[in-house]
Amino acid sequence: MKIKKLEERFFYLLMILSTSFLAILLLFIVSIIIYKGLPSLSWEMLSQTPKGGYYLGREGGLLNAIVGSAYLASGAVILALSVSLPLSLAMNVHLRNNKRIINSIRLILDLLWGIPSVVYGAFGFTIMIYLGIKASLLAGIITVSVFILPIMVRAMDEVMKNVPFTLLESAFSLGSTKREVAFKVVTRQCFPGIITAVLLAFGRGIGDVAAVLFTTGYTDNIPTSLMDQTATLPLAVFFQLGSPIPEVQNRAYAAALILTIIILTISVVTRFLSRKYHKTRIN
Repeated sequence: MKIKKLEERFFYLLMILSTSFLAILLLFIVSIIIYKGLPSLSWEMLSQTPKGGYYLGREGGLLNAIVGSAYLASGAVILALSVSLPLSLAMNVHLRNNKRIINSIRLILDLLWGIPSVVYGAFGFTIMIYLGIKASLLAGIITVSVFILPIMVRAMDEVMKNVPFTLLESAFSLGSTKREVAFKVVTRQCFPGIITAVLLAFGRGIGDVAAVLFTTGYTDNIPTSLMDQTATLPLAVFFQLGSPIPEVQNRAYAAALILTIIILTISVVTRFLSRKYHKTRIN
């Protein structure tokens, strides 16, 4: 008994230390970003595009990168959702009794989830060269959508597989087809979880730089079509931190602060929805 209690206390202490370390690390990172980025953050930076000499420390802002990030992440989420939602429904309704196929699909998705984002960027760049497509918003949307697809599918799958089988049986007994059960029963039952998966994928897509480094290009203008090059906040941070001018480096931290606020907001909303709808129910 003493050995078990000591073992329990040891792992409890280890958990406390690990959690404290992660909390301190997060606080340290956020503190540095706020300390260096907040003085450079202004309404001008949020509402204007870069002007002449912006990368030399002169006037202008990051509106092009903010809008470009929103366009890129939103387009990628919409494209990924059009594939991930039907796939998740197929796994949990049409193929629910075929465990071998479902487990194979989940294994493939887990492997895709573990691939570094820079590999997706290199893959997208290779496809662009093969098809003769230039760096553009469209190329970035396609690359990021492939990158967040396994994240979205697995998040939806975890929610849908907890739907009681008796609920599906009840719907089938009333004469419902599999398509009706999928879209009218399962989707409605798991709607909060689907929203959570979308927000999670959006936050992952908007904060990634490696997947878009070779595919979107960079411009000081707000894109007006899918074939225009696009600036994003992660790329703005990446390029500005490489400048030898202190003012430009501080603006990079301001861009990082904007991106951090967006991602933290999405994380908080995702946590809120997950806790609120932890127990599945029919509304």
